[in-house]
Amino acid sequence: MSKKKTGVRDILSTAHQALRRKRTVAVVYITLRILVIVMMVAQFFNGDFESVFLCGLTLVLFLLPTVFERALMIDLPNTMEIIIMLFIFAAEILGEISSFYTTFKGWDTILHTINGFLCAAIGFALVDMLNRTEKFSLSLSPVFMSIVAFCFSMTIGVLWEFFECGMDQLLMLDMQKDAVVHSISSVMLDPTGGNSRILIEDIVDTIVVTGDGQQISLGLGGYLDIGILDTMKDLFVNFIGAVVFSVIGYFYVKTRGKGRFASRFIPKVVEVQPEDLDPRQPKFLKKNKNPHR
Repeated sequence: MSKKKTGVRDILSTAHQALRRKRTVAVVYITLRILVIVMMVAQFFNGDFESVFLCGLTLVLFLLPTVFERALMIDLPNTMEIIIMLFIFAAEILGEISSFYTTFKGWDTILHTINGFLCAAIGFALVDMLNRTEKFSLSLSPVFMSIVAFCFSMTIGVLWEFFECGMDQLLMLDMQKDAVVHSISSVMLDPTGGNSRILIEDIVDTIVVTGDGQQISLGLGGYLDIGILDTMKDLFVNFIGAVVFSVIGYFYVKTRGKGRFASRFIPKVVEVQPEDLDPRQPKFLKKNKNPHR
């Protein structure tokens, strides 16, 4: 048996062992996994192989919390682990395959807000673990940790928007959803070629002329904005989510872990995970039990 197959089997075995000690997480994980598999089979018979790929990707993404726990020697709180899985399911299965992004206008906004919140929590946790690690002689203030968490969340949000823009340009997708506007202002419309803006208001239709002279009326009731407003909206709600958790994290550190709400999203460093105590576990799981080594 190849090392690659052994590694995959060990990761799956680890995930199953971790879920045994987290019954609530296990119920959510199994339920979502069954739903994804049912969707995958349905899309396969429908001939939609792109959706089949997304379902397979979703099943892999469900394993990420466990992989991160093993790699970083941390224990993710049940609440955070469940929200991560629900977020993946809502984005890939409901959003992309079931067209929730277009059916429910606020779906994308809700997910980006949650993303900002979760990324701030992850960034805060990483800084908190670094701050409490004996290997590094750091003593960061709660304000500084909150700022770093906020910046981490916003960076992830910006990188995601870069990805969306790249996919739209390279593969002609529509990840940056368009919007209809009724007025535009641009210096490119200045007939003199100068820097004077030309304002066009009360736009009720847009006509596109193709290279062969064909004229197509878009019939949208206005002018088509190509993803700019969607990107700004996504970054703004990401900003809101990041600010909310940064404030929560600040008071969490200020009171040194007494906040019950924040503790549901901040991972804890562990010396040895419960599964590692089982002698039947694969050998690779018993290495590096000391996170400071």
